[in-house]
Amino acid sequence: MFGGQQPILVLSQNTKRESGRKVQLENIQAGKAIADVIRTCLGPQAMLKMLMDPMGGIVMTNDGNAILREITVQHPAAKSMIEIARTQDEEVGDGTTSVIVLAGEMLAAAEPFLQQQIHPTVIIRAYREALEDIVNYLQSDLSVQLDVKDKAKMADVVKACVGTKFIGKWSDMAVKIALDAVETVTLNENGRLEVDIKRYAKVEKIPGGAIEDSCVLKGVMINKDVTHAKMRRYIENPRIVLLDCSLEYKKGESQTNVEIIGEQDFTRMLQIEEEFVQRVCADIIAVKPDLVFTEKGVSDLAQHYLLKAGITAIRRLRKTDNLRIARACGATIVNRTEELTEKDVGTGAGLFEIKKIGDEYFTFVTQCKDPKACTILLRGASKDILNETERNLQDALHVARNLVLEPRLVAGGGAVEMAVSQLLTRKQVKGPYTAVAHALEIIPRTLAQNCGANTIRALTALRAKHASHTGPGVCAWGIDGESGEIVDMNVKNIWEPLAVKLQTYKTAVETAILLLRIDDIVSGSKKRGGNEPTNPAAMAQGHE
Repeated sequence: MFGGQQPILVLSQNTKRESGRKVQLENIQAGKAIADVIRTCLGPQAMLKMLMDPMGGIVMTNDGNAILREITVQHPAAKSMIEIARTQDEEVGDGTTSVIVLAGEMLAAAEPFLQQQIHPTVIIRAYREALEDIVNYLQSDLSVQLDVKDKAKMADVVKACVGTKFIGKWSDMAVKIALDAVETVTLNENGRLEVDIKRYAKVEKIPGGAIEDSCVLKGVMINKDVTHAKMRRYIENPRIVLLDCSLEYKKGESQTNVEIIGEQDFTRMLQIEEEFVQRVCADIIAVKPDLVFTEKGVSDLAQHYLLKAGITAIRRLRKTDNLRIARACGATIVNRTEELTEKDVGTGAGLFEIKKIGDEYFTFVTQCKDPKACTILLRGASKDILNETERNLQDALHVARNLVLEPRLVAGGGAVEMAVSQLLTRKQVKGPYTAVAHALEIIPRTLAQNCGANTIRALTALRAKHASHTGPGVCAWGIDGESGEIVDMNVKNIWEPLAVKLQTYKTAVETAILLLRIDDIVSGSKKRGGNEPTNPAAMAQGHE
């Protein structure tokens, strides 16, 4: 009787729904596809990718995050893969490529289990357990303590990070820049360690010159010139005042009407304006500075008064630059000139000068006694090279910062992955747990692949080394990213910060778990050429 019942439509007609195995396998394919794009960017023999954006600009890079930021993808699972590269970049600044490659491999490792009809939650449980074990192993047996005072060891770690990048050729210089900058901005306030690279280590890129000319300034550089041509451009041991207010007559906030009865009133009004500016300048001159920086404007009259007092003024500074100068020379930023006192004046800088580099004038406040902020000056042949150098330097800076905040190291070159993989295999848990161990081997495998070495031979030899390791300490045999042979990382001196590795594993495994959890994708598509106009304006026109 009910045989010919019509199927009930719950979702609207233009909604696409996919569910079950199909979705899980598609997510895995998407993850693998993203990992394949990035795979050749791992290790010292990394290839660069050239990306064109819709505006016609070019990005050349091998930084995982930068590549994925430029690619537009359709698949929702691929989008979440791209998100993890960004997380990795914001959190620890390095390891963006490895996190994607690992996550892709973790997903691929789950595929055979799904095809054997094992429920995703079983796989997920095993992955979770494996992740907990990995974190425990890394924090106890596999990592070594680092002495932050030991500059040579710190340099080795940063060098291992820079070695895989475009600036690997100038690695010594890049390492020195990264360590100097981080050392400068490190602040230890009664037991609280703060390393704020983003705010206080500014990278200024100036096209021209050679990459070797790049350096860290013991102070700050700003792209500005003096406001008046006759002001001094070279001052030794300047007294610096930083202002947050404008040195011109304040206009009324809203529209102001002034009634004038006699003509002398108009003259008086102009006079009051001038007196106001004069008073502001007198307040500044009273503390006898040589140099005034303000974030707002400086009127012609104020320039005249300051010039007469022999004070150099620079106007319209960025807020961030002002903060940086304050940290470098010890001045306090003042909001009202009436409140200026002697202790607000910064005397920490040794030299103020204005130089012309290329086609522009730059202000240098350098030779500071104890700068807590610095500018990294990058030179290079073209904008593209400069952008890539800056991205690589950011990674190096983050690595140096991670070391200061958490001084523990693990062996690089895929050695730690192999060691973790061995430890997981030894537990002899069948199923997806062991798959995680095999998935970790993707890092040494990719390193060997990118050198053009015989992957199978290298990996078998490496596995044998780790399996037969019995002595004390961690087995540090890994792949030499340049030749593809297996070497001892203690000899080769390739180390990575623990913070980066931990974050990589956590992010990769958790993303794999997240994507395996999905069993249904419902995508609502917009009506194309439908009867119903979508936006209200079109609807209104339709009704007329």
